[in-house]
Amino acid sequence: MIIVTGGAGFIGSNIVRQLNAAGIADILVVDDLGDGHKAMNLAAARIADYMDHEDFLARLLAGSDFGGKVRAVLHQGACTVTTEWDGRLMMRRNHEFSRELLHWCLARQVPLIYASSASVYGAGREFRVVPECERPINVYAWSKLVFDQHVRRHLAGARSQVVGLRYFNVYGPGEAHKGGMASVIWHFRNQLLEGDRVRLFDGSHGFGPGEQRRDFIHVDDVARANLWFLEHGGSRGIFNLGTGRARSFNDVARAVIDWHGRGEIHYVPFPASLLAGYQSFTEADLDTLRLAGYRQDFIGLEEGVRAYLDALKADAG
Repeated sequence: MIIVTGGAGFIGSNIVRQLNAAGIADILVVDDLGDGHKAMNLAAARIADYMDHEDFLARLLAGSDFGGKVRAVLHQGACTVTTEWDGRLMMRRNHEFSRELLHWCLARQVPLIYASSASVYGAGREFRVVPECERPINVYAWSKLVFDQHVRRHLAGARSQVVGLRYFNVYGPGEAHKGGMASVIWHFRNQLLEGDRVRLFDGSHGFGPGEQRRDFIHVDDVARANLWFLEHGGSRGIFNLGTGRARSFNDVARAVIDWHGRGEIHYVPFPASLLAGYQSFTEADLDTLRLAGYRQDFIGLEEGVRAYLDALKADAG
């Protein structure tokens, strides 16, 4: 059995679908369905069972072995609201839960592949997987970094695989339930369904209007990487997972406009409340990922946007 935490969420449900495509259906999905809309991400999926995240944690703490047949844990569950400043909530969801899961896996030599985040790099301009590049600028990022640091303390003595993947800006099918935390592609598409303007932030942090740059990665690439590490148990450590190429928000907006065949870009003032906690530039350094043996190409931005919008159109139809 493979356990996928956050398995009804955006990235988790795409991992479940790729596991299904690989012929794997013995999957325990763990999630919080306080928002039941997420369950629709798994409407066509094949899984063995579902468990609420609080019940799952209780069984971890009680020392359950879940039948003794756990092949691996793909840990995607977290509070991902980067504007949330309730530090106690963040640490319970993103650090304490993850820490208990890590030690459960280490004690039973069960491989653990977990979602870290590129947010740990903060406002820096270097994105190497080394402590000197890690400067989180919000509590979400700090909660992720504290767990990464905890993992580093235990990697050398681990007798089983532990992999952390620092996701950059992920987009693609299955993110509708995320609301304000959904990708800009989702929001730009909705803006063009309602009118003829795509709204971007004005200039900030030394970048011109809409020229803030991020490393946008399609969720299919993220799911594929998780499955690759699952099949390559000798690989361990913390790795960046992005395309390695930053693109501007203007580039993204133009790709969405091109797909729709209409629309124009409109710039709005940058919110003062976001200035201190905003990443205006990200670009994955892929050296450690490539050294681990991961040679897959990544979906280009324009191709990925077209595929995503095609999928949304098909779902709407």
